[in-house]
Amino acid sequence: MGIIGWPVEHSLSPALHGAAFAALGLDFAYVPLPVAPDRVGEAVRGLRALGFRGANVTIPHKGAVLPHLDWLERDAALAEAVNTIVVVEDGALRGYNTDIAGFTRALDEALDEPLAPGAPALVLGAGGAARAAALALARRGASLTIVNRTAPHAARLRDLVAAAVPGGAVSVVPWDDLDEAHVSAQRVLVNATSLGMERAGKVPRALADNVIAGQVVADFVYTNGLTGLLAQAQAQGAAVVDGLAVLVYQAAAAFELWTGVAAPVQAMCRAVGR
Repeated sequence: MGIIGWPVEHSLSPALHGAAFAALGLDFAYVPLPVAPDRVGEAVRGLRALGFRGANVTIPHKGAVLPHLDWLERDAALAEAVNTIVVVEDGALRGYNTDIAGFTRALDEALDEPLAPGAPALVLGAGGAARAAALALARRGASLTIVNRTAPHAARLRDLVAAAVPGGAVSVVPWDDLDEAHVSAQRVLVNATSLGMERAGKVPRALADNVIAGQVVADFVYTNGLTGLLAQAQAQGAAVVDGLAVLVYQAAAAFELWTGVAAPVQAMCRAVGR
């Protein structure tokens, strides 16, 4: 197994899955697979040729791999994003999205009670992680607000969620219009961009500065300790969902697809310092 991305050297997935294989005595290896954007098709087909059991997919290839797969699971098709590929016995390449399940599990852990129907939630971003978060929240009955720098991408995510969860409420707020009123009205706030990652810039102050007690703030970015957004949110009285929780839980779901056995979640948590 391995992880396809560009770049991919920073990924914690090799350590995480290596610990899981060791904990269960499985004779598997997991390696980083840096793949340039113009080589995605070759890389995906190469999994079959090289005898891989499967692979994870990360930024920026979660959408780019779709045309090269033989079958898509429903969540992957809905999200238009694949983060897990399984090579089955006949060589077929199957695409899954375990980010949705991983985010849902991490969010449920942080909530002191289930989301009320129509609970307001804001998702910053419109890429693969944002799609996972938006679909997970819509299925929980949240009323969604999408904020993204590129307006057509935000509109595309709005339409995707509306089609996937009929009757759900979803709207778009322009990036520059994000303000205190939008932020403080939310039950859940999600940073599903790379902002907050090293050299990627900071989450907008309009979001970070206006978090209030009683909210749940999630950040897909993972670091040693809390991201700046989560540290500030926690200091302001919010519950937080860190990127490591999402990483571990999506990885556990992928592990189970590849191996058919329950993932050793505690060993995986220890491997990434969680």
